[in-house]
Amino acid sequence: MPKHWASGGVDLHLELDPALGRRRAVEDALRAAVRDGRLPPGTRLPSTRALAAGLGLARGTVSAAYDQLAEEGYLTTRPGSGTEVADTFPPAPAPIRTPAAPALIRSPTPAAPAPVHSPIAVARPVHDLRPGQPDVSAFPARAWLRATRHVLATAPAEVFGPCDPRGRIELRTALAGYLGRTRGVRTTPDRIVVTTGLVQSLNLLADVLGAGPIAMEDPGHDFYREVLRRAGRTIVPLPVDEQGARTGDLTSGVAAAVLTPAHQYPTGVPLTSARRRLLREWGGPVIEDDYDGEFRYDRRPVGALQGTAPDQVVYCGTTSESLSPALRLGWMALPPALVGPVAEAKLHADAHTEVPGQLVLARLIDEHAYDRHVRAARLRYRRRRDLLLSRLGPGPAAPLPGARLPGVAAGLRALLLLPPDGPPESTLLAACEQRGIALRGLTPLRQTPGPGGLLIGYAAPSEGAYPAALEALVEALTWASTDGSILSAEIPDISGFPG
Repeated sequence: MPKHWASGGVDLHLELDPALGRRRAVEDALRAAVRDGRLPPGTRLPSTRALAAGLGLARGTVSAAYDQLAEEGYLTTRPGSGTEVADTFPPAPAPIRTPAAPALIRSPTPAAPAPVHSPIAVARPVHDLRPGQPDVSAFPARAWLRATRHVLATAPAEVFGPCDPRGRIELRTALAGYLGRTRGVRTTPDRIVVTTGLVQSLNLLADVLGAGPIAMEDPGHDFYREVLRRAGRTIVPLPVDEQGARTGDLTSGVAAAVLTPAHQYPTGVPLTSARRRLLREWGGPVIEDDYDGEFRYDRRPVGALQGTAPDQVVYCGTTSESLSPALRLGWMALPPALVGPVAEAKLHADAHTEVPGQLVLARLIDEHAYDRHVRAARLRYRRRRDLLLSRLGPGPAAPLPGARLPGVAAGLRALLLLPPDGPPESTLLAACEQRGIALRGLTPLRQTPGPGGLLIGYAAPSEGAYPAALEALVEALTWASTDGSILSAEIPDISGFPG
């Protein structure tokens, strides 16, 4: 059976320079990760077999790189205990510059706000294909219980008192190591603020960022647009094409740009290196929503934008898609200039995020139980995505001839772009609603008009329920595309609770 990135060992994000030889590229990437503190002393590295499989290299290449770095003193190798980062090289984060204010030039005319439907208090559908919902039946309850028991048995009494508004140091330390190792994020515990999720992160940032409109991807998440509007911010559309957000259009006096660079929501395309470079040249504050960056199925995940511009980018993540939206745990890795203002805003918003959950998550990360859960989820969701593509992809048996599934093999959902000569989005949504299928239409996610589409989540059903949900969807689409008698209807938007 061929090796896939999704089945690798402990996650480790490395950017290999293609201009170098394979062994030297591995050596340089590991050396840089140790020097800038993303791999702190004592970090256990993946086995040579696991890392070689993940990078698509020969095991001997990785073994030789490990041996060379061990001779240089970067790594220590103990028979039977694996390879670890040596204690002789303490973390030394690269110097960070204070972000420059964006130039105040012309401001585009804001698009008219689209209606946003509440995601709260919605009846459970028969077939749940809502995007952004993980398989909550696969929540690692036993690992969470073990970690909870350990935390409650060993935590000092002060844990149950007031908390630093930035969050517990245990979780901030664990996150700094994990994000550096798996997503290429360059940060330190003192620059991380723990929140209740992306909604609170956006509200806090809206409170501290400079005056001016905020650019958001078009199409993009309509709920988060409304979050910022309710916080008093004006939203301007940033068009998206096959290369991701058109960052070269950021020539206006906007206060910040909100992006999903690794896997654009909802089109599924990653932001190209050229577009990332244009973003850095623009120089304004960027809010990076890395909502599903851990879930890439065909290759190594694209590194976080923050890793290349830590003085410009606010990195935002949550457990909503990796574990459960019920936990209400999120985080921001901030440029130094924003740490104080955001921590003060957090203090006055809700004092701090609940503490026991922070300590439990820190425990799961430290003992690599979180890695194991994400790795198992990757395999499960990859199988589901493959099955979805086999049923909806191009071919004589396709229920919607001419429909396309753009984007990379990643995430918890797929976008089905509708053909111009096929049934409209509203007709397909009506057919799905009649069969108890919950999914989303693309139109509410647009700020400007464009082609219709269906956003299909393949993660929410349990393992046993997913095949039936997919077959029901295929039946609904087939019927709607061959029977013109169905009437288009105003369909209530059944969307998942956001992060």
